[in-house]
Amino acid sequence: MARKIISNKQVFYILLLFCSCLLFILSLWAGPVSIPLNYLFTSANSTGHLILMDIRLPRTILAYLIGVALSSSGATLQAILNNSLAEPFTLGISSGAAFMASLGLFFGFNMFSIYSLPIMSLFGALITLIFVLYLASYQGEFRTETLILAGIVLTTFFSALISILKSLDEESVSSIVFWLMGSFAGRSWEELKIFFPFFIFGFSLLLFFRKHLDILTLGDIEANNLGLNPHLFRMLFFVLTSFLAGASVSVAGVIGFIGLVSPHLLRLLKIESYVDLLPLSALLGGCLTLGADILARIILSGGEELPVGALTALLGGPFFCVLLLKNKKQF
Repeated sequence: MARKIISNKQVFYILLLFCSCLLFILSLWAGPVSIPLNYLFTSANSTGHLILMDIRLPRTILAYLIGVALSSSGATLQAILNNSLAEPFTLGISSGAAFMASLGLFFGFNMFSIYSLPIMSLFGALITLIFVLYLASYQGEFRTETLILAGIVLTTFFSALISILKSLDEESVSSIVFWLMGSFAGRSWEELKIFFPFFIFGFSLLLFFRKHLDILTLGDIEANNLGLNPHLFRMLFFVLTSFLAGASVSVAGVIGFIGLVSPHLLRLLKIESYVDLLPLSALLGGCLTLGADILARIILSGGEELPVGALTALLGGPFFCVLLLKNKKQF
């Protein structure tokens, strides 16, 4: 039996890696202009080479890595909060990060450094998470309904603040709307360069400490008995998830439900331990986000694009409702 389980997990890794490669190729091909992939290796001055290398390739890498960041953040939050509905979007973390990024645009902080918006987004994500936990906590526990309600309240609040910013500065409307809708349009090597250090730091630590997530799901008493400080590691995971969510929002806007859908699809396949659930969720989240970005580019004609955040909401919204119905006995 053990051999069969290990074999099944290996199959999942292989399938997700294969899907990742396939979607990567499709993403380089997808767009208003069809360009053979061999243009990657042609003259650097050719139009096809420039489109692939400077537009589609960085966009593809960024979309995939942001999917990895959001899905791993969602899986981690579900573990440390023991809540199957937790993820950066449903808890309002993404909206808090988007508001701080919009505030940075409004006051022109992005003119000082390319890292100004990511740092402000990280700060917004962390403060929002702390406030959500404060609102939802009761005698040291976090109930599903109070967490979700707190997330909805803060999302509504931050959306109102962003609307005020839009009305005060019409010139920044298009930039601020971008944070609300979520998109990879126009993303280049510059945004990837900004995002990558934050991603490597946060995701590497999540992978390194993922065994501790299984221990935290056993409860604080059992974690202490096993020699793990639950409060210390829970705070570490809170910071890392805020790190990844804030960095993602700072370069791509609000893209919801990826962190909710990915872990649950894997749990349906009987993947329970976070030793495998976290990396597999990361791979699946990368595939889902990149797939959504490909659809966003090809659904409309004439070079127009749909917001990726709208497509992920269409996928995640019904999924979220199903999970609510499944867990309504706990309310």
